[in-house]
Amino acid sequence: MSLDQAEPSNRRAPLLSLMVLMTALGVFPLDVILPSFPALSEHFSAPASNIAYSVSLFAVGVALSQLALGPLSDRFGRKNVLLAGLFVASIGSIGCIYSNDFQIYMTFRLVQAIGCGSFVISHAIIQDTFTPQHRNSARILLTTTSGVFISLSPLLGSILQSHWNWPGSFFTFAILSALAICFSALLLKNSPDSVSTTEAGIISTYQKILMNPRFSVYSSISGITFACHFSFIVVSPILFMDTLGLSANQFGLTFMLYGFAYMCGGAFAGLVHRHMTPLQQMTLGLILIVGSGSILWILSHHPLTPYTLIIPMIICTAGTTITRPAATSLALELNPAAAGASASLLNTFVFAIGGVISSIIAHFINHLSVTLALSFAGLGILGLLLIRVLPKEQDDKLHPSEDRL
Repeated sequence: MSLDQAEPSNRRAPLLSLMVLMTALGVFPLDVILPSFPALSEHFSAPASNIAYSVSLFAVGVALSQLALGPLSDRFGRKNVLLAGLFVASIGSIGCIYSNDFQIYMTFRLVQAIGCGSFVISHAIIQDTFTPQHRNSARILLTTTSGVFISLSPLLGSILQSHWNWPGSFFTFAILSALAICFSALLLKNSPDSVSTTEAGIISTYQKILMNPRFSVYSSISGITFACHFSFIVVSPILFMDTLGLSANQFGLTFMLYGFAYMCGGAFAGLVHRHMTPLQQMTLGLILIVGSGSILWILSHHPLTPYTLIIPMIICTAGTTITRPAATSLALELNPAAAGASASLLNTFVFAIGGVISSIIAHFINHLSVTLALSFAGLGILGLLLIRVLPKEQDDKLHPSEDRL
């Protein structure tokens, strides 16, 4: 499909359903498996630190894999590369289930990670098949569902662990991957028009993308807002269970409120999208993130409760669901012929920024609420300063639209 074509309205819903399924798949290897750490440690007679290392290895594998698979999807088509990635991820998941040695398990986790690197192609598929007016709406939906899935992960992981032990999450991942393979084969096209004709190598393609400073700015803003969300995810077990004394089940139920916050934030972002340009959306979202940090700073001087954490996070989540889709859309609009490479590079920006900032925040374990408050406010202000360096003439490149998905 050529880049200037758009899917008819009766195909948007099935394609979005596939993208939502891909989003759900993404939470299993990193989030749903967390409650199974003790069982994995016992099964493989390995210390908990080694199990945590397997998650880190998985994240590194995804990051490196997506840097290669995104450009390859520009060259050979989205459908071919996505189907291959899903198949490899399924093989890795099944291999983990039947591993009887920790080193073998780690090898198959890396295989799974390499396959999961293809999930970044979802952004490129949206870029290829939706009109500019619908792309941001689609990304708002995916950002919202991602937050909801992540918030439900502790509870889902506990259920799978209690019924099927640690292989439960891997079995479920393999089943969902099989469904995604079927849907991808039926829904996606791989006509010659959908394959980039550029013969540039991966490195030269990335160099060309990075030569545009606007891409770096938009990607950095997307990374900044993701860092706020990711930092809260990383330190939330410490805040809710260690500091507030909640049980694992209570933590899972409380964390569901975070998913509700994402749903509300997504609805608000959809409303804002129809009345503001992307740069205006990013500005509003970043102001909300600064506001959430300020509120959390005030509340941190009072006794800590689940509500004093959730209320600022609802505001921060609204800011995230408004800002990230707009920043992503603007970044990918800059290189429509290399949407796969652009999506891979943007995702690398996002996870690198999120990983570094969350690690710094987690270091201040005795002052987490204050550190989160200062981080949200500081990151929001930094994002607003980055917007200020953008040339004004691009402000109305994408206009708000009344079009709906």
